[in-house]
Amino acid sequence: MPDHSDRRSLRAISRRRFAAGVSATGLISAVTPCRLARAQAASLKVGVLLPRSGAQASIGQDCQRGVELAPPIFKELGLPELTIMNADTETNVEVARARAEKLINDGAQLLVGAFDSGQSSAIAQVAEQKGIPFVINIAAAPPITEQGYKFVFRNFPTAPMILADAFSNQKEIFEATGTAPKSVVFMHVNDTFGTSMQQAITGVMPKFNMPYKIAEQIAYDPTARDLSVEVAKAKATGADALLMVSRLNDAILITRELVKQRWSPMAVLSMGPGWYEDQYLKTLGKLADGPMSFVPWYDPSKKLSKRLEDALAKAYPGINLNTNHVFTFEALLVAADAFKRAGSSEPKALADAIRATNITDNVSIGPGISFDAKGQNDKLKDAAIQNRGGKLVTIAPKAASNAKPELPMTPYDKRT
Repeated sequence: MPDHSDRRSLRAISRRRFAAGVSATGLISAVTPCRLARAQAASLKVGVLLPRSGAQASIGQDCQRGVELAPPIFKELGLPELTIMNADTETNVEVARARAEKLINDGAQLLVGAFDSGQSSAIAQVAEQKGIPFVINIAAAPPITEQGYKFVFRNFPTAPMILADAFSNQKEIFEATGTAPKSVVFMHVNDTFGTSMQQAITGVMPKFNMPYKIAEQIAYDPTARDLSVEVAKAKATGADALLMVSRLNDAILITRELVKQRWSPMAVLSMGPGWYEDQYLKTLGKLADGPMSFVPWYDPSKKLSKRLEDALAKAYPGINLNTNHVFTFEALLVAADAFKRAGSSEPKALADAIRATNITDNVSIGPGISFDAKGQNDKLKDAAIQNRGGKLVTIAPKAASNAKPELPMTPYDKRT
């Protein structure tokens, strides 16, 4: 039976201590015990791959909070013990591949990760080669679950799923407010996720008869330090709103350029990370208010959502529950649930158990967690959330909302 110091030490992992532990090897020097229950004699060794350094470091560290919140909640649910083996992908596809191989060589019996589609694709190839189950926490590129893999499972929507729900929720908001843009500029990062979204929009958008047209498409590097030219180009179109697929740093850069160039679009409609993250909210203060994000989210009416929200508030006061926490937590939930049902850490038994997953007591929007023949949870639904005074409120779909939408945004020069 684990002592209380084990649990305290897991919850107390700080960014500084974590970065020191990763160091040059990219792996924590010792396996971190994640004591969950005595349901089984042996624990399942789970390798968690996240971008803990590099351009996506803050997001990877945010996902890590979802790992840290799991132990006491899983214990209450009667789930078995997991042993977490942490690895840093360094926001690099080749590093992600190498770290996955090392984790497996070091004894990992199941992999979870990796937030980014490119990194997750590389890990999926390794997992399938080695015959080790891989549960994707966040990654939307459709090809990942179109390869016929037998050991890869994704509890996260694909790009076309995100877009379909985004357009549906946008139309609900436009109807509720009586306001809609007539034209938008589609700005997107040129990484795997951004490109997948750009490709999917051509096939998905015409099905929804949207009230706006896309005046211009502008791709950019998510690691760019200056996006003044791209914002100027977008402003020059005279479009009413921005349709965005971003990451965190570029979302901050773009907002600052909007203010600097004195352009206040009536709406920022984001279909990815960046605009809803705590660092965005805290860095920009009142300038962060208004953007709407159409993303995989949690259902605030679900019991497990409340548990997770309370656990986050206790462990990290002032941090908003978000996609990164929710889907990393649920990836581990899938692993623990499958381990309990399989009664074994043998890879094929685990994969078979994951394939038969039917979790209805979960956090994300939709009927629960299950996987189709491709290893995809195709029943997930997304939400529309809006930034309000440093908080995030859910504004669509109506069945999972806790606030009414505000449109148009308050112009940047009218904020005090």
